[in-house]
Amino acid sequence: MKRALLSFAILLLLVSSGLAQQTATVPAQHSAHPPSTSPQPPSADKIWADLMEGNRRFVTGKAHSHESVSLRKSLATGQHPKVIVLACSDSRVAPELVFDQNLGDLFVIRSAGNVADAIGVGSIEYAAEHLGSSLLVVLGHTKCGAVRAACSGEKMPTPNMQAFVDKIDPAVSQAKKAGVTDGALVEAAIKENVHQSAKDVLASSAVLRHLVEDGKLTVFEAEYQLETGEVVRLDGGHHESP
Repeated sequence: MKRALLSFAILLLLVSSGLAQQTATVPAQHSAHPPSTSPQPPSADKIWADLMEGNRRFVTGKAHSHESVSLRKSLATGQHPKVIVLACSDSRVAPELVFDQNLGDLFVIRSAGNVADAIGVGSIEYAAEHLGSSLLVVLGHTKCGAVRAACSGEKMPTPNMQAFVDKIDPAVSQAKKAGVTDGALVEAAIKENVHQSAKDVLASSAVLRHLVEDGKLTVFEAEYQLETGEVVRLDGGHHESP
């Protein structure tokens, strides 16, 4: 009986020792296959370079012939635009055409004078927070009628029209402070208004400020030239939170 019990104890010891050895080898097997990392999204500079390439095609009259039928069907399931554009409503400034882009490429918000009220800012937040857009382009243009109206100092005929002029007034004041007068005032105020609009968007949105601080959203400022069709960067484009 004692010999049988001893044999049984030895058998249990051998079995438990084998299990321990198997358990010890599992981590080593897993460590040989580290988890894969997802590819990094394109940088703001890379996205901008693609937009500029499209603008060059537009300027030279060599815009791509966009295939839209199959793309339209694929986009019916969702959208992931890399770029948000806050642009003027002017009929001569269509971002999709100016940058030679296709369906699903740009998330566009337009208003007279490229200014954004609460609805406009909320739309930008939606694109940045929920659609993953990582570049915001605030796009003004030469000979902007809304800025010219603000420069005139005249009262607008309706409260609604006065609302966008009121948003542009600080840019006009800034241009005047810089000593710009007469014929040069409108163009100087247009550039100031692009800068002011970009600042206003961030100042009115904690969501967008956090995205900028985290490096998930970059803001570029630009001006479209009506005569040539070119888009010109107005500054470095990287905004700190106000």
